[in-house]
Amino acid sequence: MSTQIFPARPRTAAIVLGLCGILVALGPVPASAHTGLPPIFNDVAFDHRLNEQVPPDAAFRDETGRTVTLGEYFGRRPVILVPVYYSCTTLCPMLLDGLARSLRPISFEMGKDFDIVTVTINPRETPAQAAAKKDLAVRQYARPGAAEGWHFLTGQDASIRRVMNAIGFRYTYDAKTDQYAHAAGVVILTPQGRTARYFYGIDLSPRDLRLGLIEAAEGRIGSPIDQVLLFCYHYDPLTGRYGLIIMNVIRLVGLATVLVLGTFIAVMVRRDRRVASRAGGAH
Repeated sequence: MSTQIFPARPRTAAIVLGLCGILVALGPVPASAHTGLPPIFNDVAFDHRLNEQVPPDAAFRDETGRTVTLGEYFGRRPVILVPVYYSCTTLCPMLLDGLARSLRPISFEMGKDFDIVTVTINPRETPAQAAAKKDLAVRQYARPGAAEGWHFLTGQDASIRRVMNAIGFRYTYDAKTDQYAHAAGVVILTPQGRTARYFYGIDLSPRDLRLGLIEAAEGRIGSPIDQVLLFCYHYDPLTGRYGLIIMNVIRLVGLATVLVLGTFIAVMVRRDRRVASRAGGAH
């Protein structure tokens, strides 16, 4: 596909569509809230569908051209599902770059602790385009495991729509510009392929991604400190972020205080008993 997407006023049209896409990417937007946006965005949204099963039998081709099903990536570890399209020149490259940068400081290993599956929404795109995007993403991530754990898929429209319907990703094709209007974000799936957490936008939080992966893995990855963080932070489906829960923090501090005081009292009682015992022996 030619990179010259807009036949007339290409730069202006690309900027307008890109800016509108970023506005949509700021969060989940119901259809009724699109007042003021161009009509093409009326059917664009990223709906929360928690615990929805992503179809494991949906067929695609990976970046090598091999026929695969989504189920081949399920069953072992959490999966970050990323809806984009590879010929996008505005929002999608920023999302993929932001995801790579946000995952880079996380200690989990791609291909061992989690996988990423990137699916194009454009049925005309090819494995060659997917391979080019994968090569760029692997270089941006710049950590071992990306080549084995980050997958880029293409497929027919029926398979694409089955997956996008399952995760609530609604988009629109604009024939005039040969572009798709869509939101930006990622979905974390459980190892069984069920939707667990949604994170919106292109500026993804490493902390949120880490906590989302831990929750999706049901505690099979992460440290005891991570479990404490999950106690302090609560996932808000409206914002797609983890927010600090003050009451849980207060409870945690209170528990720590009780433990410290209890330990101190126990030590002091044992010391007093030893002193008393020595005094009795002296008599």
